[in-house]
Amino acid sequence: MSQANPVPKNALFVCFGAMSNVGTLTGLAALEVVRSSEPGQAGIFCLGGLPTEAPTVLDKARRVERIVTVDGCPLNCARKVVEQAGFHPAQSVNLVQDCGIAKRSGIEFAPEELQKAVEAIRAALQ
Repeated sequence: MSQANPVPKNALFVCFGAMSNVGTLTGLAALEVVRSSEPGQAGIFCLGGLPTEAPTVLDKARRVERIVTVDGCPLNCARKVVEQAGFHPAQSVNLVQDCGIAKRSGIEFAPEELQKAVEAIRAALQ
């Protein structure tokens, strides 16, 4: 990463909606992946900066090697926002469809569900 304007290799655009367990898991799992990755490997980017055309977000998104979207449910909001902004995700992770995690109301989840989500995001970064 450049010291003047650091950009990680992988941009994670995450739909961190806490209206359900899988929405909560997307954010927590992405944070764990970034925290445990080598420096410069991955960063969580501002999903809201894409439709609002935030210059810094757009600039950095253009400069990363890969974009990975992480969605909790079949609505695929993160992927759709990224695509509507003109970007093409190299990988998309959906916790319901790819990990078999059932969507439930509330923020409660099992530790093994968090581990499944972390593993799926790590695999998408490979």
